[in-house]
Parts: sequence; structure tokens; C-alpha cells
Amino acid sequence: MATYKGIKGLSIREIAGDPDPLATGDIWYSSVTAKIRGAKLPAGSWATGGNLNTGREYIAGIGIQTAALAATGTTSTASIDSVESYDGSSWTEIADTNTTRGTASLNGDGTQTAGLVVGGYAPGGTTGNTESWNGTSWTEVGDLNTAKDQHAGSSEGTTTASIAFGGGSPAPHTATTETYDGSSWTEVADLNTSRERLTGCGTSTAALSIDGATVPGAGAIQRTEQWNGSSWTEVADTSTVHYWGAAFGNTANALVAGSYPAATHTDEWNDTSWSEAAAFSTSRVLHNAGTGGPGVEGGLIIGGVPVSAVTEEWSKATAAVTFTSS
Repeated sequence: MATYKGIKGLSIREIAGDPDPLATGDIWYSSVTAKIRGAKLPAGSWATGGNLNTGREYIAGIGIQTAALAATGTTSTASIDSVESYDGSSWTEIADTNTTRGTASLNGDGTQTAGLVVGGYAPGGTTGNTESWNGTSWTEVGDLNTAKDQHAGSSEGTTTASIAFGGGSPAPHTATTETYDGSSWTEVADLNTSRERLTGCGTSTAALSIDGATVPGAGAIQRTEQWNGSSWTEVADTSTVHYWGAAFGNTANALVAGSYPAATHTDEWNDTSWSEAAAFSTSRVLHNAGTGGPGVEGGLIIGGVPVSAVTEEWSKATAAVTFTSS
């Protein structure tokens, strides 16, 4: 008969209560409850967060659940360069970007104090313009080689290591992938399936490209591709199509929410397959306006269409549970 020590190479430790912090997969004997306990990730859930000051769509989401940015976008009347900062409960307006962009989704990456906005649709048309945020102001840096909008990228990247892929540019859609090194963009291996209105997450060396469309305004597909730093590989499809949804996380654990037409469905990725997760509350098209990490323990979806100021927060914290004979 197998034993825990035989499998793990050590005995179950005894603790007066539960360890702090909890580590998923950990196991211990609690001298307080006189039971064997362990740490696991329960099913996640959505909760309402603070509203944006200015409702909008086509937002670039940057950062984590308790420290995020919502950059640029389009209100019911015009594209804007406004940026708001989130502290986990409320949004505050901060310095505007140099270039107004909206009307078609762009990508955001990095943190609340060191982020990027990439591409999108600026006055005059699709742009490759990239701006870097240092916690105080925005600075224009190297442009994408291929101007694009309706594209996707990493959610856990940095201002010196980011990725952008797919999109409409300037033809209906593209498979091009570019990586950023802090000063310039370099074209690398293309997606297997050219598409626009997709979403993505991860890092510049390990990312997911999720769903999208192969025909402008139609042709929605369920197709996930995984990036390993040099090439894309098709992996398992989402449970439900997420066309113009929003995603956060990485190639080990990710979440994608929403679709077009407006929807509330959510899918969770576990490194191998997608499964249906809890739906969010306010039905809308999210246009890639999601951010969070690391993984899926916390994240945000922001604004959307119909033009919205609504923020919803995803939480999936590690919890201690008691083992039972069942």
C-alpha cells in the first residue's frame, strides 16, 4: 500500500491550525482540529467592483486586480486618451496617453507603474503606435512593424518583454506576431490561423491566443493556440466561443470571459483543456478589456459594449479544506 511518505519522501507535518501563506497542493495535520487538511483552489466567482469614472469600450487593461489601469477607449460619442487607475475598489483619473485611440481594440500589458499600450485605431486609421508608462507619464516608444487593431497580446508581460499577435491590419485580418524588447518590435513566427477580434494572455515567451474571427464581423472561431517563445501550436478549443472576449492569466492557468454578441459566459484553462466557469453579471462585449494575474487567482473585466463603466472582479483564492473518507 502506498504511503504519503513513500510518494512524497517526507511525513505529513503537524501544525497548530493552518499554514500561512497557503500553497496549493500542500497537506498537513492540524493539531487544533485533529484532522488532515490540505490547500486547494476552489471554483472561482465574480463580484462587482468600482465603476469607471468614464464609461467606455475598446479599453487597454493593464495590471492586476488591486492595482490596474484602464487606458484610452471610446465613449458613446468619441475616442478618448483618458487613463484611470484602480486600487481594488475605485478608479481615479491620471495622466492621458499621447495618442487618442479607440473604435477598435488595442492591447495593454505590464503593471500599474510600468505598462504599455499597443496599436489600436487612432485618428487617421490603424496604428502601430506604442506608449510606455512609468507611473507618472506616457512616452512614445518603438512602433509595431505592422500597424494593427483588433489584436491581442500578453497580460503578464513587462515594458521590456511583451508580445502582440493577430488583428485587423490593414487588410481584414493577420497572423503576424511581434515581440518587444523595451525599445523595438521584432516579427517572429505567425499564428497558424490568421484572425482578428481575438483575445490573449500570458507572457512574451509563453502565451495563449484565444478564438476570434476569420471574416470581419462574422466567421467567429473556437481556436486556441499556445506560444512557446518560438512557435504557435493549436491546443484544446474553448467550451464556448469567445469572440471579442477578454482574458487574463498564463499558459498554466487562464480565464477568458464574454463574447460577441454580448454574453456573460466564462471559460477556465488548466494547462490542458478549457472548462466552463461561473458567468459574470453584466452582459456586454468586452473587446479584450481584461487584466489580472498571476494566473487566475484574481482579475478584472472593464467597461464594454453597450458602452459601460462596469468593473467586475474575478477571485479564486487558495483555501484550506479538511480531507474526508468520501
